[in-house]
Amino acid sequence: MTDFAATKALFALPEGVLYLDGNSLGPLPAAVPDRIDAMLREEWGQMLITGWNQAGWMEMPMRLGDRIGRLIGAEPGQVAVGDTLSIKVYQALAAALDLRPDRKVVLSDTGNFPSDLYIAQGLLKMLGPDYELRLVAPEEVEAAITDEIAVTLITEVDYRSGRLHDMAALTRKAHEVGAVTVWDLAHSAGATPVDLAGAGADFAVGCTYKYLNGGPGAPAFIYVAPRHAGRALPALSGWLGHEAPFAFDLDYRAGAGVERMRVGTPPVIQMAALDCALDIWEMTTMEQVRARSITLSELFIAEVEAACPGLTLASPRDPQARGSQVSFRFDEGYAAMQALIARGVIGDFRAPDIMRFGFTPLYLDEDDVRGAVAILAEILNDKLWDRAEYKARKAVT
Repeated sequence: MTDFAATKALFALPEGVLYLDGNSLGPLPAAVPDRIDAMLREEWGQMLITGWNQAGWMEMPMRLGDRIGRLIGAEPGQVAVGDTLSIKVYQALAAALDLRPDRKVVLSDTGNFPSDLYIAQGLLKMLGPDYELRLVAPEEVEAAITDEIAVTLITEVDYRSGRLHDMAALTRKAHEVGAVTVWDLAHSAGATPVDLAGAGADFAVGCTYKYLNGGPGAPAFIYVAPRHAGRALPALSGWLGHEAPFAFDLDYRAGAGVERMRVGTPPVIQMAALDCALDIWEMTTMEQVRARSITLSELFIAEVEAACPGLTLASPRDPQARGSQVSFRFDEGYAAMQALIARGVIGDFRAPDIMRFGFTPLYLDEDDVRGAVAILAEILNDKLWDRAEYKARKAVT
C-alpha cells in the first residue's frame, strides 16, 4: 500500500497553507529546484547545444510520454509530450475529422472546458460552413451520438462540477455509429484511473500542470491509438513531426506514429521539472490514489454539509460519478474563496457561483480536510467574506 505520508513529505508546501487546488495547479515537488538547477548548470551550462544529444533532450517528449502513458492506460510509445493543451486539442480534433471526411458534425457538451470549444469553433469555421459544433447537456451526450457525428470531443471530468463521463460506454457508442473519439484528460490524468487502450479511445489529450505537478506552463500530451497512428495527420505539421527533421526538406513528410504529432522544439526546462515530478508517481498506483481521494472527498462533503448549511453540493454525490474534485455552490462564492485564501486555505472559484476544491492524496490527509472545513465554516457562518477587498475580482479566479 502507498505510504501517503511519505509522498506528502516530497512536496514543498508552504507553512500554514492547506492546498486544495491541485486540480488547477499542482504544488512544487521539493526535488524540482535541484533538478532544474542541475539541468541549467550541468546540461545547458556545460553541454551547451550538445545537450540535445548528450543529455537526451530530443528524446524527452517520447520518454515522458511513456511515463504519463502508464498513468492513463496507454500502450507504450503512443503518447508524446510538448506544446500546449490547446495545440494538442487542435491536432487531435483535426486528425479525427480527417478520418471521417464524409461527416461534418463534432459533438461536445456544455460542461466542456470553453477553450476546447473555442478551438473546435475556430477549426470548423476554417473547414467551411458545412461543419457544425453541436452542444448538448452532459447527461445527454450518449443519446446524442448518432450516425451524423464525425467526432465526439469530450472532457472526461467536468471542470466545474467534477462530473465524470463514462469513457468506455461513450467510446463504445461512438464506435457503434462510426464516430471517432477525442478525450480531454485535463482533470483525469493523475486524478482517476484511465484506461485508454481498454476503452478503445481513438485520441486523447491532457495537461501536466494539474494533478501531475509539472508546474505552471508545463507541456501537454497527446495520445493516438496504434490503429490510427500511421495515418492520422497532425494538421499543425511542425519540423519535429517530420520524418527526418534534420534533412531540412522543403516538403513535409509525416514522422512515424505519434511522433508526427510533435510540433516545435521541446521546452526542456519545463520537461525537466515534469520528469522530476513524475518520480513521485513511482511510489503509488492510480487505483490507490483513487481510493484515497474518494475517502478524502467523502469526508470533506460530510464535514461541509454538517458545518456549512449555506452551501449546496454541485458535484455528483456518488463518488464513482465524479473525479477528484468537489464543488459547492454559494451566491457569494468568489468572496468566500478569497476570504479562505487569505486564511491559508487555497481552492478556487468558477463563475457564476462554484467554489472548487481538489483532493490529491499525494499531499493531502484527513487532518488537512478537517482543518480546511473548520476555517470555511467560520468564514461562512460569521460572514467574514462580506468585505470589499474579498469582492474585488482579480485577473485569475
